[in-house]
Amino acid sequence: MAAPKAPLLDVSGKKSKDVTLDEGVFGADVRPHLVHETVRAELNARRAGTRGAKSRGLVAGGRAKPWRQKGTGRARAGTIRAPQFTGGGVAFPPTMRSFDVKVNRKVRRSALAGALSSHASNGTLGLIDGGAFAEPSTKAAAKLLAEWGKDVPTVIVATEEEEALWKSFRNLERVLVVVPSELEVATIVWARSLLLSEAALTHVNARAGAKKEESA
Repeated sequence: MAAPKAPLLDVSGKKSKDVTLDEGVFGADVRPHLVHETVRAELNARRAGTRGAKSRGLVAGGRAKPWRQKGTGRARAGTIRAPQFTGGGVAFPPTMRSFDVKVNRKVRRSALAGALSSHASNGTLGLIDGGAFAEPSTKAAAKLLAEWGKDVPTVIVATEEEEALWKSFRNLERVLVVVPSELEVATIVWARSLLLSEAALTHVNARAGAKKEESA
């Protein structure tokens, strides 16, 4: 099986050459159940979990018994903080909680490699020469994407040092720019096309590839 390759695009969006990619990262098997598990965990981690309401023990007031126990013809009541009263507490109220789901490190790496491999096999993965953008130019970035001709949304992965590249793409519609350390499987799955700078490629390989101690 041939090693996976991706086109290296110049500032005009034309292919200058093909770059051979790490087969362990961009030629890995796509395991949908691991991708689903990882995406679910990432989306759950984004949830704030700050929804809440007051129980009868947290509502202010209601210390006195609203009416006497017998003789009124009404049901007995001990406090207006009970749920049946307007302004009373909520029965079984929602409270702050965490939606985090544990996913093993090997599963995350496998899912990340699988999502990247899917783009590589579908021809929706490309590389950018970060040095080609000497200064920010949104016009040049739009021309590059138009010449490349892939569907949007597009995710651009660039290092923090590539400031000109960041500023060129960040204002384009349906284009998301992220650093390698914040690249999530959910983002890759959401993207219809993926562009990595040559500098970011090294970091992505390190994140998605197996460590030496795990492969030993």
